[in-house]
Amino acid sequence: MNVNQVNSFFDSLKDLSVLVIGDVMIDAYLWGKVERISPEAPVPIVHVQHKENRLGGAANVALNIQSMGAEAKMCSVIGNDFHGKAFQTICNETGFSIDGVVVSSERTTTVKTRVISAGHHIVRIDEEQTSALSSKDEELLIQRVDQILETQQIDAIVFEDYNKGVLTQNVIKRISQFATEKKIPVAVDPKLQHFFEYTNCTLFKPNLKELKEGLQRNFAASDEVEIKKALKDLREQLNAKWVLVTRSEFGVLGYDGLHFTGHDAHKREIVDVSGAGDTVIAVATLAVAAKWELTDVAYVSNLAGGLVCEKVGVVPIMPDDLKNELIKLI
Repeated sequence: MNVNQVNSFFDSLKDLSVLVIGDVMIDAYLWGKVERISPEAPVPIVHVQHKENRLGGAANVALNIQSMGAEAKMCSVIGNDFHGKAFQTICNETGFSIDGVVVSSERTTTVKTRVISAGHHIVRIDEEQTSALSSKDEELLIQRVDQILETQQIDAIVFEDYNKGVLTQNVIKRISQFATEKKIPVAVDPKLQHFFEYTNCTLFKPNLKELKEGLQRNFAASDEVEIKKALKDLREQLNAKWVLVTRSEFGVLGYDGLHFTGHDAHKREIVDVSGAGDTVIAVATLAVAAKWELTDVAYVSNLAGGLVCEKVGVVPIMPDDLKNELIKLI
């Protein structure tokens, strides 16, 4: 990687369009002060000073893509409820089209509420429905995806699976077929339930826990010998072009069928790892769409994931931050 390649990549982002499909949610925050312990139970009392709702899950992947300067489109299913309306409001304020989002009376909208004081999480409260989509909602979602792929230029697709029920076996199979027919690269951020459904994808990116659970193996994050064996077997089982595992403080390790590529994590002051995986898959997908090779895809996405860990809460990557860091390290 050189300076010209970096500049060319960031210049090209405005011409790229990525379709993100998966479980969207609201990341809600209550920021406050803790000054005393409750007399009712040995827990802190948080005096709330600020509230904020942000796009989360697959929507945060889309937000990262948009933040990088590319066009992001979302396809998902939300509930016809209070939080669903709040989600649509945030999308409108952020400039996202919700044409690909199905509003269902059969679903509830996922909300993760984090209570934060002095930069630290006190507690997280999850409101969610994890059952699979009904056949009716499946068809509505698939139709929305098909319509976008038929009428708009899409340079890459991301399956962002948070195991909340949107990415069913049927949804994955049908949309993967669309992508194959149109020769659109597909990146996957998986969860265990449908781990081996994403066959023939371009990039499959589990974290270490997901890799071990998916293959039912146990090894340390530092054990590159066993991780390489796992990646080789995973790529073969999925018939994927590339596989890439994130290993937190040990960086990333990938395999393209011929060579392994690894990049260490850069030393940083880690404040909050929330949303780092979303940033990694978003930046990796953009690099795939830009036709980078796996070693550079792994490098730039690993760097991006580390940068967002320096911020509190789920926040998107800033392109200038990433570009400056890349050039500094070349």
